[in-house]
Amino acid sequence: MNGADDGYDGDSRVLLLIAHGSRDPRHATTVRALTRRIRSMRPGLRVSTAFLDFEPPSVGAELARMAHRGAQRVVAQPLLLTRAFHARTDLPRALREAPPALSVRQAGVLGPHALLVAALERRLAEAGLEPGDRASTAVVLACAGTTDPRAVAALAATAEQWRRTGWYDVRPAFASGGAFPRTRDAVRALSGAGARRIAVAPYVLAPGRLPDRIALGAAEGGADVVGAVLGAAPELARLVLRRYDATVRAPALTG
Repeated sequence: MNGADDGYDGDSRVLLLIAHGSRDPRHATTVRALTRRIRSMRPGLRVSTAFLDFEPPSVGAELARMAHRGAQRVVAQPLLLTRAFHARTDLPRALREAPPALSVRQAGVLGPHALLVAALERRLAEAGLEPGDRASTAVVLACAGTTDPRAVAALAATAEQWRRTGWYDVRPAFASGGAFPRTRDAVRALSGAGARRIAVAPYVLAPGRLPDRIALGAAEGGADVVGAVLGAAPELARLVLRRYDATVRAPALTG
Protein backbone atom coordinates (compact mmCIF):
# COMPACT_ATOMS: atom_id res chain seq x y z
CA MET A 1 0.00 0.00 0.00
CA ASN A 2 1.47 3.38 -1.00
CA GLY A 3 -0.51 5.75 1.18
CA ALA A 4 -3.15 5.96 3.88
CA ASP A 5 -6.67 4.63 3.39
CA ASP A 6 -8.62 7.55 4.80
CA GLY A 7 -7.61 10.30 2.40
CA TYR A 8 -5.55 13.40 3.10
CA ASP A 9 -6.21 16.42 5.25
CA GLY A 10 -6.01 19.32 2.85
CA ASP A 11 -4.35 21.51 5.49
CA SER A 12 -1.41 19.12 5.93
CA ARG A 13 1.56 18.56 3.66
CA VAL A 14 2.43 15.25 2.06
CA LEU A 15 6.02 14.16 1.51
CA LEU A 16 6.43 12.46 -1.85
CA LEU A 17 9.66 10.50 -2.21
CA ILE A 18 10.70 10.20 -5.84
CA ALA A 19 13.24 7.52 -6.77
CA HIS A 20 14.84 6.81 -10.11
CA GLY A 21 13.37 3.33 -10.49
CA SER A 22 14.88 0.13 -11.84
CA ARG A 23 13.91 -3.12 -13.54
CA ASP A 24 15.56 -4.83 -10.56
CA PRO A 25 12.84 -5.46 -7.93
CA ARG A 26 15.39 -4.96 -5.13
CA HIS A 27 15.40 -1.25 -5.95
CA ALA A 28 11.73 -0.66 -5.17
CA THR A 29 11.91 -2.91 -2.11
CA THR A 30 14.75 -0.79 -0.73
CA VAL A 31 12.99 2.51 -1.47
CA ARG A 32 9.87 1.32 0.32
CA ALA A 33 11.96 0.22 3.30
CA LEU A 34 13.37 3.74 3.47
CA THR A 35 9.83 5.11 3.25
CA ARG A 36 8.78 3.00 6.23
CA ARG A 37 11.76 4.19 8.26
CA ILE A 38 10.92 7.84 7.53
CA ARG A 39 7.32 7.29 8.57
CA SER A 40 8.49 5.72 11.82
CA MET A 41 10.76 8.69 12.53
CA ARG A 42 8.05 11.30 11.88
CA PRO A 43 4.70 9.84 13.02
CA GLY A 44 1.79 11.72 11.55
CA LEU A 45 3.64 12.85 8.43
CA ARG A 46 2.05 11.44 5.29
CA VAL A 47 4.79 9.88 3.18
CA SER A 48 4.29 8.39 -0.26
CA THR A 49 6.57 7.08 -3.01
CA ALA A 50 6.79 7.31 -6.80
CA PHE A 51 9.35 6.45 -9.48
CA LEU A 52 10.70 8.26 -12.51
CA ASP A 53 10.94 5.09 -14.57
CA PHE A 54 10.38 1.31 -14.67
CA GLU A 55 8.43 0.92 -11.41
CA PRO A 56 4.86 2.05 -10.61
CA PRO A 57 3.48 4.36 -9.53
CA SER A 58 4.78 7.07 -11.84
CA VAL A 59 5.12 10.57 -10.44
CA GLY A 60 2.13 11.78 -12.43
CA ALA A 61 -0.06 8.89 -11.32
CA GLU A 62 0.83 9.36 -7.66
CA LEU A 63 0.21 13.11 -7.81
CA ALA A 64 -3.19 12.46 -9.36
CA ARG A 65 -3.98 9.93 -6.64
CA MET A 66 -3.00 12.43 -3.97
CA ALA A 67 -5.25 15.12 -5.45
CA HIS A 68 -8.13 12.67 -5.71
CA ARG A 69 -7.77 11.81 -2.03
CA GLY A 70 -7.83 15.45 -0.95
CA ALA A 71 -4.17 16.46 -0.68
CA GLN A 72 -3.43 20.09 -1.42
CA ARG A 73 0.25 20.65 -0.59
CA VAL A 74 3.09 18.30 -1.52
CA VAL A 75 6.84 18.40 -0.92
CA ALA A 76 8.53 16.36 -3.65
CA GLN A 77 11.83 14.95 -2.39
CA PRO A 78 14.08 13.42 -5.06
CA LEU A 79 15.96 10.38 -3.80
CA LEU A 80 18.89 11.45 -5.94
CA LEU A 81 22.42 12.06 -4.71
CA THR A 82 23.54 14.67 -7.23
CA ARG A 83 21.98 17.42 -9.27
CA ALA A 84 22.55 15.69 -12.59
CA PHE A 85 20.22 15.03 -15.54
CA HIS A 86 17.44 13.27 -13.62
CA ALA A 87 17.21 16.07 -11.05
CA ARG A 88 17.50 18.91 -13.56
CA THR A 89 15.32 17.53 -16.36
CA ASP A 90 13.33 14.35 -15.65
CA LEU A 91 11.99 15.37 -12.26
CA PRO A 92 10.76 18.88 -13.15
CA ARG A 93 9.09 17.42 -16.26
CA ALA A 94 7.31 14.82 -14.14
CA LEU A 95 6.18 17.38 -11.57
CA ARG A 96 4.58 19.47 -14.30
CA GLU A 97 1.99 16.69 -14.51
CA ALA A 98 0.65 17.69 -11.09
CA PRO A 99 -3.11 18.47 -11.06
CA PRO A 100 -3.86 22.20 -10.71
CA ALA A 101 -5.36 21.63 -7.27
CA LEU A 102 -1.96 20.55 -5.88
CA SER A 103 0.68 22.98 -4.66
CA VAL A 104 4.00 21.17 -5.17
CA ARG A 105 7.37 22.25 -3.83
CA GLN A 106 10.50 20.44 -4.99
CA ALA A 107 13.12 19.80 -2.32
CA GLY A 108 16.81 19.72 -3.11
CA VAL A 109 18.74 16.59 -3.97
CA LEU A 110 20.25 14.65 -1.08
CA GLY A 111 23.93 15.31 -1.68
CA PRO A 112 26.38 16.50 -0.72
CA HIS A 113 25.83 16.19 3.03
CA ALA A 114 27.70 14.96 6.08
CA LEU A 115 24.87 12.54 6.88
CA LEU A 116 25.52 10.72 3.61
CA VAL A 117 29.17 10.30 4.59
CA ALA A 118 28.03 9.01 7.99
CA ALA A 119 25.80 6.47 6.24
CA LEU A 120 28.72 5.37 4.03
CA GLU A 121 30.87 4.88 7.11
CA ARG A 122 28.08 2.88 8.77
CA ARG A 123 28.00 0.53 5.78
CA LEU A 124 31.77 0.10 5.80
CA ALA A 125 31.73 -0.67 9.54
CA GLU A 126 28.97 -3.22 8.95
CA ALA A 127 31.20 -4.79 6.28
CA GLY A 128 34.01 -5.26 8.80
CA LEU A 129 36.12 -2.10 9.05
CA GLU A 130 37.14 -1.14 12.57
CA PRO A 131 37.62 2.44 13.82
CA GLY A 132 41.35 1.87 14.02
CA ASP A 133 41.52 0.88 10.34
CA ARG A 134 40.86 4.40 9.06
CA ALA A 135 44.44 5.66 8.72
CA SER A 136 45.58 2.57 6.81
CA THR A 137 42.50 2.23 4.57
CA ALA A 138 41.94 3.85 1.19
CA VAL A 139 38.33 4.19 0.07
CA VAL A 140 36.82 4.17 -3.39
CA LEU A 141 33.69 6.32 -3.43
CA ALA A 142 31.91 4.25 -6.08
CA CYS A 143 29.19 6.20 -7.88
CA ALA A 144 26.65 5.06 -10.43
CA GLY A 145 27.98 7.44 -13.07
CA THR A 146 27.07 10.68 -14.78
CA THR A 147 27.93 12.73 -17.85
CA ASP A 148 27.29 16.01 -16.00
CA PRO A 149 30.65 17.71 -15.24
CA ARG A 150 29.13 19.62 -12.30
CA ALA A 151 27.99 16.39 -10.69
CA VAL A 152 31.43 14.83 -11.29
CA ALA A 153 33.06 17.84 -9.62
CA ALA A 154 30.69 17.60 -6.65
CA LEU A 155 31.51 13.91 -6.20
CA ALA A 156 35.24 14.62 -6.37
CA ALA A 157 34.80 17.32 -3.72
CA THR A 158 32.89 14.87 -1.50
CA ALA A 159 35.72 12.36 -1.80
CA GLU A 160 38.31 15.02 -0.93
CA GLN A 161 36.38 16.23 2.11
CA TRP A 162 35.93 12.65 3.31
CA ARG A 163 39.64 11.94 2.91
CA ARG A 164 40.42 14.78 5.31
CA THR A 165 38.63 12.95 8.13
CA GLY A 166 41.57 10.60 8.56
CA TRP A 167 41.41 8.00 5.78
CA TYR A 168 44.60 7.03 3.94
CA ASP A 169 42.93 8.26 0.76
CA VAL A 170 39.46 8.58 -0.80
CA ARG A 171 38.94 8.66 -4.56
CA PRO A 172 35.76 8.68 -6.66
CA ALA A 173 35.01 6.07 -9.30
CA PHE A 174 32.11 5.55 -11.68
CA ALA A 175 30.18 2.53 -12.89
CA SER A 176 28.95 4.15 -16.12
CA GLY A 177 28.74 7.40 -18.04
CA GLY A 178 31.57 9.53 -19.34
CA ALA A 179 33.39 9.91 -16.02
CA PHE A 180 36.41 7.79 -15.06
CA PRO A 181 38.02 5.85 -13.46
CA ARG A 182 35.92 2.73 -13.17
CA THR A 183 35.75 1.02 -9.76
CA ARG A 184 38.24 -1.73 -10.69
CA ASP A 185 40.81 0.77 -11.92
CA ALA A 186 40.46 3.00 -8.86
CA VAL A 187 41.03 0.02 -6.56
CA ARG A 188 44.13 -0.99 -8.49
CA ALA A 189 45.47 2.56 -8.50
CA LEU A 190 45.13 2.83 -4.73
CA SER A 191 46.83 -0.51 -4.31
CA GLY A 192 49.69 0.72 -6.45
CA ALA A 193 49.89 3.88 -4.36
CA GLY A 194 50.67 1.82 -1.29
CA ALA A 195 47.36 1.53 0.53
CA ARG A 196 47.44 -1.34 3.01
CA ARG A 197 43.69 -1.93 2.80
CA ILE A 198 41.15 -0.83 0.19
CA ALA A 199 37.44 -0.45 0.81
CA VAL A 200 34.75 0.26 -1.78
CA ALA A 201 31.83 2.40 -0.59
CA PRO A 202 28.90 2.29 -3.05
CA TYR A 203 27.48 5.81 -3.23
CA VAL A 204 24.12 4.58 -4.47
CA LEU A 205 20.70 4.40 -2.89
CA ALA A 206 19.49 0.92 -3.77
CA PRO A 207 20.53 -2.34 -5.45
CA GLY A 208 20.36 -2.69 -9.22
CA ARG A 209 22.42 -3.12 -12.36
CA LEU A 210 24.93 -0.35 -11.67
CA PRO A 211 25.50 -1.28 -8.00
CA ASP A 212 26.10 -4.85 -9.20
CA ARG A 213 28.66 -3.45 -11.62
CA ILE A 214 30.33 -1.62 -8.72
CA ALA A 215 30.55 -4.87 -6.74
CA LEU A 216 32.01 -6.69 -9.75
CA GLY A 217 34.61 -3.98 -10.26
CA ALA A 218 35.54 -4.14 -6.57
CA ALA A 219 36.08 -7.88 -6.86
CA GLU A 220 38.07 -7.58 -10.09
CA GLY A 221 40.29 -4.91 -8.56
CA GLY A 222 40.92 -6.93 -5.41
CA ALA A 223 39.21 -4.70 -2.83
CA ASP A 224 39.43 -5.94 0.75
CA VAL A 225 36.06 -4.60 1.93
CA VAL A 226 32.88 -3.70 0.03
CA GLY A 227 30.10 -1.82 1.79
CA ALA A 228 26.41 -2.24 1.11
CA VAL A 229 24.30 0.37 -0.68
CA LEU A 230 22.95 3.26 1.41
CA GLY A 231 19.48 1.71 1.52
CA ALA A 232 17.30 2.54 4.50
CA ALA A 233 20.16 3.81 6.66
CA PRO A 234 18.87 5.97 9.53
CA GLU A 235 21.23 8.77 8.49
CA LEU A 236 19.59 8.85 5.07
CA ALA A 237 16.12 8.98 6.62
CA ARG A 238 17.19 11.90 8.85
CA LEU A 239 18.59 13.70 5.82
CA VAL A 240 15.31 13.32 3.93
CA LEU A 241 13.45 14.85 6.86
CA ARG A 242 15.93 17.74 7.04
CA ARG A 243 15.42 18.45 3.34
CA TYR A 244 11.66 18.29 3.88
CA ASP A 245 11.76 20.71 6.83
CA ALA A 246 13.99 23.15 4.93
CA THR A 247 11.60 23.10 1.97
CA VAL A 248 8.58 23.71 4.17
CA ARG A 249 10.29 26.66 5.90
CA ALA A 250 11.49 28.26 2.66
CA PRO A 251 9.48 31.33 1.60
CA ALA A 252 7.13 30.83 -1.30
CA LEU A 253 8.27 32.17 -4.66
CA THR A 254 6.19 35.03 -6.04
CA GLY A 255 5.98 36.84 -9.30
